[in-house]
Amino acid sequence: MTSGFRAELRIREPPSCQVAAATESAGDAAAVTWGGDGATVTEEVTLPSDADPDGMEEVFSDGDRSVYRFDRPADQACVCEVIEQHGAPIRDVRGEDGRLHVTFHVEDVATLRELVGQLRETTGGVSLERLTQSATAGGDRNLVLVDRAALTDRQREVLETAHELGYFARPKGANATEVADALGISRSTFAEHLAAAQSKLLDAVLDGDG
Repeated sequence: MTSGFRAELRIREPPSCQVAAATESAGDAAAVTWGGDGATVTEEVTLPSDADPDGMEEVFSDGDRSVYRFDRPADQACVCEVIEQHGAPIRDVRGEDGRLHVTFHVEDVATLRELVGQLRETTGGVSLERLTQSATAGGDRNLVLVDRAALTDRQREVLETAHELGYFARPKGANATEVADALGISRSTFAEHLAAAQSKLLDAVLDGDG
C-alpha cells in the first residue's frame, strides 16, 4: 500500500469565505458542500436554526440545525479549492469562531508543504492541527498519529513562532533569546514551553501502544 497522509488544517481569516464569516456570530458550521456550473458555485452549510447568516437562504431544517445555501462567483478565492488544486480532495470542512478546519488526504509531505505555503500567502494564518500517516500493510501499526490538540495554546504558539523564525533550521535563523523576545517571554520560560511541547509530540510519535 502506498503511504499517504490525512491532514487537518486550521485556517484563520480565510479570504472571502462566507462560511467562516457566518461562524463569528451564528455558531459552529458543519457539512459544507459545494458544486457549480463553471461560472457560479453553490454552497450549502449546516448552522444553528436561528443563525440567519447574511447572504444565505435556509433550505432545510430539522429543528435545531438548518441547511443554508448561497451562491458565489467561481473565480472568487476559496481555500478548499486551493487544496483540491493540489490533488487533495476535501474530506471534511467545519467552521468555528471565524476559522475553518479542513481535513483532506495528500500523497506526500512535499505536496502538503506546497499547498500550506500557498494558503499562507492569502490567509490570516494556517496551522497543522493533525497529521496521520498511513503505514504499509503488514506493519505493527496501521496509523502513526500526531495530534496537535494535545498541546496547549501557548505551546502551539511557541512551536509556531520558533518554526517561523527558523529556530529549528540548520543553520538557525534565530536563537532562543530572539524567539523569546518575539513571544514577549523570558528565555527560560521559552525553554520550558518548548520542552513540554516537544515531550508531548515525542510521546505521541514514540508510544507504541497508542
